[in-house]
Amino acid sequence: MESMGKKKRPRRSFTPEFKAEIVELCQRGDRSIGQVAKDFGLTETAVRSWVRQAEVDAGACDGLTSDEREELAALRWENRRLREDVDILKRATAFFAKETR
Repeated sequence: MESMGKKKRPRRSFTPEFKAEIVELCQRGDRSIGQVAKDFGLTETAVRSWVRQAEVDAGACDGLTSDEREELAALRWENRRLREDVDILKRATAFFAKETR
């Protein structure tokens, strides 16, 4: 169901190189983050998050680095897969326990 007649834009993806260029433009200080976002047709929120992540990766502020975020996502995915495996094994054990009685 559409919310109040507004259409959702499809999610766009950007290369790390493009993001780095945008962050560099923002950090130069010639233009504000809002102006850079407007010039490139981006959302200000996205540009702000790219700048913040670049600062974290550079060690300028606290937070998870990009590498740590990737590792966390991979570990969460593996954890979910292992939980599913355990669930399947529990079901199989219960099934075979009934069969042997």
